[in-house]
Amino acid sequence: GALAFDMDYARWMEEHQRQVSELRSGLQAHMADNELRVLVDGFMSHYDELFRLKGVAAKADVFHLVSGMWKTPAERCFMWMGGFRPSELLKILIPQLEPLTEQQLLGICNLQQSSQQAEDALSQGMEALQQSLADTLAAGSLGNSPNVANYMGQMAMAMGKLGTLENFVRQADNLRQQTLQQMHRILTTRQAARGLLAMGDYFARLRALSSLWSARPRE
Repeated sequence: GALAFDMDYARWMEEHQRQVSELRSGLQAHMADNELRVLVDGFMSHYDELFRLKGVAAKADVFHLVSGMWKTPAERCFMWMGGFRPSELLKILIPQLEPLTEQQLLGICNLQQSSQQAEDALSQGMEALQQSLADTLAAGSLGNSPNVANYMGQMAMAMGKLGTLENFVRQADNLRQQTLQQMHRILTTRQAARGLLAMGDYFARLRALSSLWSARPRE
């Protein structure tokens, strides 16, 4: 359940931080492309592992995943369906990847557009689910002693609808994973290394911001 995922995520994060510093050293030392590719592939595989862990966690406790309680408060503020918004991440990364060829720029713009469309579709689906859930729970009279059979029927319907929440989170993670993979395909090895490092640094700054915020002097 939630506790197992939190422990797995803490271990994942430890390894992630090690990989970020390895990537930074590799770029600073102007490592050969074939050596750098090994680091980039390792980084990508490590993200695949996170999506696998999240898939297991979504089955066990989807609310924990969506609530973001496994993330720092500042990260939670930017969360979308249990993780980062692919289109937002692309916006942050593009300036870090320049110079890009015209073909790469076109590929990234198309990727940004398709990510945004997929995000919008998922967000609309999630809104429709919330509305449908609210309608189910509000059906019949509120405030009076409920008819037990009606109440149990309502709850069974609501439980059925909640089952689709796991699907939404899984689809959102698939989108995140596909966006990273497409980005990897569009870029050269060195650009991919720079992009992954920038992504690691961006999320590290969000976590640092959370720590500073928690430690701020209170009036």
